[in-house]
Amino acid sequence: MDIEQIYNEYFKMVYKYLICLTHNKEIAEDLAQETFCKAIKSIQHFRGECKISVWLCEIAKNLWFNELRKMKKVSSLDMVDDIDILYNIEEEFLKKQDLEQLYNKIQKLDETVREIFYMKLFSNLTFKQIGEIKGKSEVWARVNFYRGKQKLKEVDENE
Repeated sequence: MDIEQIYNEYFKMVYKYLICLTHNKEIAEDLAQETFCKAIKSIQHFRGECKISVWLCEIAKNLWFNELRKMKKVSSLDMVDDIDILYNIEEEFLKKQDLEQLYNKIQKLDETVREIFYMKLFSNLTFKQIGEIKGKSEVWARVNFYRGKQKLKEVDENE
């Protein structure tokens, strides 16, 4: 396997995945670089039982969880970049409130569905890309996204 080719082919995808997890461009970039450093060191252990993209995203996810532990288990929601308030402070505040409410509702979903929501809504990945990252099919990603939407509707109705 050519490491340079792997890097060129998968860096952007790993970076977008990390943006979904961290909600912070700087942290995502650092972790993406660290992901590929770790992958280079352990490429001989890659057995090909899953797609290389899945393997890389698992490394990235583990690095993120390690980072959270270092930060004393700070919630990933606390990592959301503050919105620059340039024109209308009140409007921006309301947008931020809506976004926080959405994050809080998504947090009530199970981890797999939550990750699908982050990838779809905040990184604009296709269901096909989500399926590839998770080592599943496009249909699997669509079905889980739909079920997640149904659960969010139930949360809205119960509140």
